[in-house]
Formats: sequence, C-alpha cells, structure tokens
Amino acid sequence: MPGSLALRAGTAMRRRDFMKIIGASAACWPLAARAQQPAMPVIGFLGSAARATIRSANWVGFHQGLADAGYIEGRNLAIEYRWADGRNEVLPALAADLVRQRVAVIASMTTTPCALAAKAATETIPIVFLMGGDPVAFGIVASLSRPAGNATGVTSLVAEVSANRLQMLHEAVPAANPIGLLTDLTNVANAASQVASAAGRLGVRLVVVNATSAGDLETAFAKLVEERVAHFS
Repeated sequence: MPGSLALRAGTAMRRRDFMKIIGASAACWPLAARAQQPAMPVIGFLGSAARATIRSANWVGFHQGLADAGYIEGRNLAIEYRWADGRNEVLPALAADLVRQRVAVIASMTTTPCALAAKAATETIPIVFLMGGDPVAFGIVASLSRPAGNATGVTSLVAEVSANRLQMLHEAVPAANPIGLLTDLTNVANAASQVASAAGRLGVRLVVVNATSAGDLETAFAKLVEERVAHFS
C-alpha cells in the first residue's frame, strides 16, 4: 500500500474527491515500483465506461490528484488509457494489455469488475482502485485497514449501504409501493440481492430493471412506468 494512504470506505465524500485520491495515490506509490520503467513513468488507466461518459469534475479531480503529487500528463508522466465502453466482458483483455505495456501503476476506475480484472491480470504491478463493492469480500485486498498485496484504493460500499437507502426512502415516503431499482446486473457488485432482502423485510414490492449500457435505459424506464413504481433508486 502506498505511503500513508489508507483504504477508505464511505459515501460522505464527493466523487471528485474520490478521483483526486486515486490520482494522488497512483502517483505516490513507492518509487521502487518504477525502478525498471522509462524516465517518464507510465500509468495505466482502466475505465469501465466510455471516456465521453466521465463527468468533467471527476476527470479534473483525477488529474488534480496527480498534479498535487507533482505529475503532469505529457510533461513528466504518460498515461495509457483503456476504455471498456460499458462492456465488462472486455475488461480482462484491456487489463492484460496494460500489463504487457509494463505500466508502473494501474488506476482501475469506477467499478468492481474493473478492479477484479486488474487484480487478475497482475500480482506485481501496483493497483489503485475506485469501486463500489467490498474489496475484502471479492478477494482484492486482505482487509480494509491493511490491504497488503499490490492493491489499495477507495470503496463506497454501494451494495452494503443500498439496503439502508431503501429503508430511509420507505421511512420518508411510507406509502411508496412498489419501488424500482435500476441496476447493472452484469456488475458483480450490484445491490439487487441486498435491496430485495430489505424490501422483503419492509413489506415493499421491489421492481428490478437492468441497464447494462446507456442503450438499455429507455427500455428500463419504460418498465418502471409500466409497473407504476412510486419511486426508484
């Protein structure tokens, strides 16, 4: 784990702040990791979405984190970008390609499948991840306080807190029924099972709709309208 960076869990921080931490962490990994790299270190950037879908604030946050550590892309740092365009199935090949490029660090961005692909591709290249799932449960790190191995990063534990979000919604609007859940069922960290369990305890009917890509959204929303959901998450 790099320097004093601790693996953080929580939802209080803004996503731009998460991205800033990832950028700074990727830049600050021990210099020994770059011992065999060219004079200009190369970071591998693995993204699950398409570049066009990354919010500008998040993008600025990532590069600001690098800048805070003294690294500017094109000046004293190169970045190899690999985008999955929303197709989780191509992530392993993209991660393997970054390993072949002998990057100094892999910044695995935005999803649990990203982090899993990076972890499966290398046990030696440092990995800094941003994900929503529990990295301990998925075997990416040994523990939250002591990640060990070659991976560290930030997790929002989205699946774990989604049940609480449903409970809060139910308390705020007790008459809301059914409630819809929009999720990506191809993401191994999707919260459908946790939210379904919470809905059962609360006596609320849950309508789960899948949106693996932007092209699925119209159908997903049409399903929510058809089911007359009162609210959705």
